[in-house]
Amino acid sequence: MYNHEAPKYSIRTRINPIDHRNLPNAPSQNEKSEEARILPGMTRFAFFVIGRALVLLHLLVGIQAWGKEGHYVICKIAEGLLTKDATAAVKMLLPDTAEGDLAAVCSWADEIRFHYKWRWSSPLHYVDTPDFKCNYDYSRDCHNPAGNRDRCVSGAIYNYSTQLVSFQESKDEWKYNLTEALMFLSHFIGDIHQPLHVGFLGDEGGNTIIVRWYRRKTNLHHVWDTMIIESALKKFYDSDLDSMIRSIQNNILEGWSEDIPLWENCVTNRTVCPDPYASESVRLACKFAYRNATPGVTLTDDYFLTRFPIVEKRLAQGGVRLAATLNRIFAPHPLISQE
Repeated sequence: MYNHEAPKYSIRTRINPIDHRNLPNAPSQNEKSEEARILPGMTRFAFFVIGRALVLLHLLVGIQAWGKEGHYVICKIAEGLLTKDATAAVKMLLPDTAEGDLAAVCSWADEIRFHYKWRWSSPLHYVDTPDFKCNYDYSRDCHNPAGNRDRCVSGAIYNYSTQLVSFQESKDEWKYNLTEALMFLSHFIGDIHQPLHVGFLGDEGGNTIIVRWYRRKTNLHHVWDTMIIESALKKFYDSDLDSMIRSIQNNILEGWSEDIPLWENCVTNRTVCPDPYASESVRLACKFAYRNATPGVTLTDDYFLTRFPIVEKRLAQGGVRLAATLNRIFAPHPLISQE
């Protein structure tokens, strides 16, 4: 069904991974000084006001798939399903600040995307599809707003999985920052399982659909990123994220156990296969996310109780598939994703 090659681009990760073990999520002192020279007449108060405004804008319209909780859940599930080889490789590539915990850095791609050096990565978190068609096509849909091909979440998954295959080579031959590649890939596999990250172009994946979540004014995208999970934590898990993770893990072992081989399987024997995941997401967006969520509506228990099972299953699928992908990449003789 999907018969295209992995995109051949590096997305600015051609730097020595051995020399970059800490998370590059803050500007250096020299960078800060350069920023200050851009507008020398500005007072510290002016910078403060602008900074606060940018944070507010980010909260209102930013696309942060699943929020920190969702990404943490996905990566915790994946960690428990990694092979011995994959576990060793992941621990080797993680930045020192992660202290061996993949879940600790699964939101890194969201945390750095609004810094000026990383703005190029924003289109890699989603893929927009034509309004109301409820289908996805890589060749039609995978591009950034400027029209550059392969700059979308599925293209990024192909790209960073291909980069990570080079882990099998000697470190002296690495062409990419594999620490960043691992963190990007882990995040983007989570992103593509959020239905509204494969939503409609016209409403920016639900970002422009203003609704109320019970009493809180928000947008539909944020409901699916964060608020359904937050409400479920309070209602079912006594605000304990670990309890939610254990519940999903139990479902993987019991309720969904017969589905796991299908979730793990990659079509045409590839290393990674994001296209079916994207197709699933847009169908779920049409069937569940957009349905009964028109602008100005108040979403309450009827919406929450019928949508949380979808969110829970997508978190599980994201974790299972992230683990399966990393297991294939870090196997002694990995498949090549563009074959």
